[in-house]
Amino acid sequence: MNGITPINSAKTRSQTPLQKITQWFDQQGWRPWPYQRKAWQSYKRGESGLIHVPTGAGKTYAALMGPVMQLMATPKKNRSTGLKILLITPLRSLSRDTEKAIQAPITDMGLDISVETRSGDTKQSVRRRQRNKLPDILITTPESFSLLLSYANAHELFAQLRCVVVDEWHELVGTKRGLQLELNVSRVRQFAPQFQIWAMSATLAQPIEAAKAIVGNVRDLPEPVVVDAKLKRPVVIRTLLPHDIQSFPWAGYLGLTMLPKLVNHLDIQKSALIFTNTRAQAERWFQEILAAKPEWAGLLALHHGSLDEKNRRFVEDAIKTGLIKLVVCTSSLDLGVDFPLVEQVIQIGSPKGVARLMQRAGRAKHRVGATCEIICVPTNALQILEFAAVRQAIDQNNIEPNPSHENAYDVLAQHIVTCAAGGGFSPDDMYQAVITAHSYRNLTREQFNWVMELVEFGGANLKAYPEYHKIENLNGQYGVKTPRLEQIHRMNIGTISSDSQMVVRFAKGKKLGYVEEGFVAKLKRGDRFVFAGRNLELFRVEDDAALVKLSKRNPNVVAKWSGSRMPISESLGAAMREVLATSRSRTKPSDEIKSIQPILASQADLSALPTHEQLLIEPCKTREGYHCFIYPFEGRIVHEGLAPLLALRMARSERVSISLSVDDYGIEMFCKTPFDFEAHLNADLFSQKNLIDDILESINLSNLSKRQFRDIARIAGLVQQNYPGKRHSARQLQTSASLLFDVFQRYDPSNLLITQAQEETLAQYFELPRLKRCLQRLDKQHHLIKTTNRPTPFAFPLIAERVTSTLSNESAVEALKKLSQRWDVPV
Repeated sequence: MNGITPINSAKTRSQTPLQKITQWFDQQGWRPWPYQRKAWQSYKRGESGLIHVPTGAGKTYAALMGPVMQLMATPKKNRSTGLKILLITPLRSLSRDTEKAIQAPITDMGLDISVETRSGDTKQSVRRRQRNKLPDILITTPESFSLLLSYANAHELFAQLRCVVVDEWHELVGTKRGLQLELNVSRVRQFAPQFQIWAMSATLAQPIEAAKAIVGNVRDLPEPVVVDAKLKRPVVIRTLLPHDIQSFPWAGYLGLTMLPKLVNHLDIQKSALIFTNTRAQAERWFQEILAAKPEWAGLLALHHGSLDEKNRRFVEDAIKTGLIKLVVCTSSLDLGVDFPLVEQVIQIGSPKGVARLMQRAGRAKHRVGATCEIICVPTNALQILEFAAVRQAIDQNNIEPNPSHENAYDVLAQHIVTCAAGGGFSPDDMYQAVITAHSYRNLTREQFNWVMELVEFGGANLKAYPEYHKIENLNGQYGVKTPRLEQIHRMNIGTISSDSQMVVRFAKGKKLGYVEEGFVAKLKRGDRFVFAGRNLELFRVEDDAALVKLSKRNPNVVAKWSGSRMPISESLGAAMREVLATSRSRTKPSDEIKSIQPILASQADLSALPTHEQLLIEPCKTREGYHCFIYPFEGRIVHEGLAPLLALRMARSERVSISLSVDDYGIEMFCKTPFDFEAHLNADLFSQKNLIDDILESINLSNLSKRQFRDIARIAGLVQQNYPGKRHSARQLQTSASLLFDVFQRYDPSNLLITQAQEETLAQYFELPRLKRCLQRLDKQHHLIKTTNRPTPFAFPLIAERVTSTLSNESAVEALKKLSQRWDVPV
C-alpha cells in the first residue's frame, strides 16, 4: 500500500506493536477509537469479556488487535507453532469478510502470521492439512470447532491457544449452538488454561449476563469486562404508507398491494437490501419487482439460505462491488457482512422484534456515525402500528433479552462423545470442565453420570443394543469404541435441526439450491413452483435431487419452508400495547398513527381501544356462529398456548366444541352452536393456579414432545441422520426417534431426555415463561368486554387466519372475499 513504511526499515523495527498498529490505522485514514484502545489494554491485562458497540464501529479490530500485538511482540523464530487465535463466527459467509479484514493489516505490515478459514466450504485438501497443523489465526464455526476437538491430536492442536474471539454473540447465546460453543471452550481450557476469550455484539439487552455466558464459570478468573462506547448510530424508521388506508388489507402477509409504491421509491442507482421474513416471500417479491421493472434484470438479485452457496457468494461479492444494486433477501444477510455501498435497507412486513430490526437497519451505511435508515413496508393495516411501536421501543432502548438454556443433556451427550474421540478423558476431569460452561454451572454429578451412562451403555433401557454403546473405559480414560463410530459421530456433529433437504437442479446438472424433503414429497410430475427466482416445473425425483426444467406457465404450488411463523417479540408486543393505548391522545402523532387513525377510529366506534390497564374482549354473534375475540398483543406462540388453555377452562362447565385461531395480536374462540362466552369470563380464567396441569390437559403434549424428541435424539446420537454413503430422511428419523420415545416413556418415565423434550416443547411451542408473565398481566387488568354485532378491524385477521387454515387456497380467497363484502372489510 502506498505510504507504508517498509517493515524492515530501522524506524519500523524500533516501533512497539501498538505503534505499528496505530501507524497502520493512520495509513487507512483512521484513528483508533477510545473503546478499541480500551479493549487492547484490557486484553494486555489478561482480562476477558464482551465488546458491545454499534455495527460498523470496528469491533473486529477491537477484539483481535490485542492478541495480534501479543503475537507481534514475539518474533516468529521464537514462537511455538500452532493455533494462537481462534475466531468463531455463526455463519460461513461472515468468515470470508473476517478473513479479509484480518489479513489486510497483517499483509500491509509484513507480519509473519498465518490466517486461514475452516468451514463446510473449505476445500477437503485444506481441511486434511489443518487436522495436523493449524495456522496462527483460524476463523471457523461452532460446528467445525467441535470437529477439530474430535480428533485424537486435539490437545496438540489447541495447546498454544491464547485467545478465542466470538463474533455476533447475540446470535448464539441461549441457543444450542451457543451451548455447544460453551462446552467446546470448557474443553479447550483443559489444553490451554490461560487463554482469554472475548465476544462481540451490537444488540444485546443484558451485556453483563452475555459476557458471563461466554467467559464461563471459571474459578479464580476475574469478573468479565464489558467494553462499550458512546458511539451513536441513529436508527431512522420511515414507513411507506398506503394511499388509502380504508382500502388497505386488514389481513394477509405478502403485501403486494404496496408493490407499485415500493418500486417507485427504489432508485436503481442506490444500493439497497430488501428484507422479507420468509424465503417464499422473498421469491415472490423478487419476481414481482422484476416483472414491474424488467430493465433491472442483472441489477436485481435474490439471496436466501436455501439457494446454492456459489450463487449466494456471487451475490454477496456483487453487492460489495456495486455490480448488483438491489437484493431481495431474508435473514441470510442479517448479520455483520460488510456492504459499504448499501445506502438503504427495506423491511417488508412485520419487524417481529426490536433487535432484529436494529440489526437489519445496521446493514445500511455500515460505518460509525452514519444514520441507519430503514424503510418499512406494511403488508396489512395493523403492521403500520408495529412500525410506530418498534420506533418507540428503539427510542426507549427496550431490546429483547436473550433466552437462557441450561443443562441441555442432548448437547452434553454429543460433546462427551466428541471429547472421547478427541484424545479421551477421565470422568472427574470432564465433569469439572463441563461445569465451567455457564449454561452447565448447575449440572449435578448425578445428572452428568446419567448422561455418561447414556453414551456408554445406552442408558437403562438400551444396554442390550451395541449400537448405543459409543464410548468405553480403558484404564480410567474414556475413548470411542470403534473407528466406525468415530466416523459416524463426526458426520453428525452439530445442533442445528431442520427437515431433510433435497437438491433442486436442472436435468442437465446445474444446481439451484435446496428445498425441504417434505415439500418435494407432495409434488407430482409437472407441478410448477417458483425457486431461485425462476418458474420451474418438476421433471422427476432422482435419489436426493428434484430435477426441474424452466416453465413459462404460472406456478400451481408454492414452495414452503419451516420456521416461517415467527412471533412478534415480548418487547415489540409491549410497545404495541403502549402505542395503541396512547394513539388517540398524542399531540404529535407519528405518520404511522396518522395513517392508521381511520382504522383505529373504526375499531373504537365498533368496540374500543384498550388502555394500559385494560384487556379488550369482544363477544360477537354472526351468521357463522358465536365468537369471542381476546387481544393480549403477546405474539403468536404465546397465543397458541393461551388459546387452548382458555378454551379448556371455559368448556369445563358444559360440553361444547370450540374452534381456535390466533395471530400476533389476539385469539378467536368460535362455536357454531350457541355458547355464552361472556358468562364464562370468570375470575379464574387467567389464573396461574394449576397452569401446567391445565396446559397438559388442553393439548396433546405427548405428540408434540415426541416430535421435539426427534431433534434431541439426533443431537444426542441416539438416531443418526448421516452415514457413510447414505442419509436418512426426516420420516426415517422420526420413526426411529418415536420408537425410542415410546420405550423411554413406558419403561423409564424419569429419563432426562424425555424431561428435556417436555420442557423444550413448553418453551418452544408456548414460550412458557412468557406465557406466565402474560397471564399475570391479564389477570390484573380490567377486562373491557364489548359485545359487537360484526367483526372489528382487530377481529377480521383472526377470522381470516381460521378460514385460510381450514380451506384450500382458492376456496379460502373466495370465502374471505364473501366475508369482506358482507362486513365491508378490505382483504
